[in-house]
Amino acid sequence: MIVQSDTVFTDPKDKGPRGYLVRPSDGQAYPGIVLIQEWWGIEPHIRDIAQRLASEGFVVMVPDLYHGQIATEPDDARKLIMMLRSNIEIALREVELAAEYLRKDPGVSSKKLGIMGFCVGGLLTFKMACRYPHIGASSPWYGGGIDPRTEDISKINAPMLAVYGELDGGIPLAQVQAIESALAEAGKNAEVRVYAGAGHAFLNPDHGAYHEASAKDAWARAVALFKTNLA
Repeated sequence: MIVQSDTVFTDPKDKGPRGYLVRPSDGQAYPGIVLIQEWWGIEPHIRDIAQRLASEGFVVMVPDLYHGQIATEPDDARKLIMMLRSNIEIALREVELAAEYLRKDPGVSSKKLGIMGFCVGGLLTFKMACRYPHIGASSPWYGGGIDPRTEDISKINAPMLAVYGELDGGIPLAQVQAIESALAEAGKNAEVRVYAGAGHAFLNPDHGAYHEASAKDAWARAVALFKTNLA
């Protein structure tokens, strides 16, 4: 399927979303997905993921949480992510603005949205699933820093697929197991998958430790999750 893309910038004074928008080019309405960046920003890998989702039949909005900045070196990414984490409520508000933008888009067929994010985007995806009521399915990937004791897991109201790599040095398996246990104890429709042999950012062929078998399996499961629950 051919997709069309555009960069959406609105006046910050209007508190509108800033981001990268991709949709199928056939003029039909499709379900919407909010896609949240890794710590690099809206780099080519994230744009590629957005285009892949659009080719599967979704309208995708990537909120620009770095406001035009893109990191190419780990030190720069670390500085940007530290700034974002220190203002995480602002980042969540910007993600919510992107979601509301999609919900009002006439080319989006459902008011329930999908949400998907990687690395820090995985953390923000999990937090949005715990607080934003208009989510039809969520998929946080290798999101570190999630403490299930401080998240309002009771408010998760849609299926979730949480993805991790067994060899991710930044996310201890004990943390992943605590998240899985908390979701199960709360009775949530959530699957936590840990991929053997995979490390952090295993979907990213440019910056991560790309692990082909895990990437293909996890991607197929995430797409199926959205197609099943957002149709």
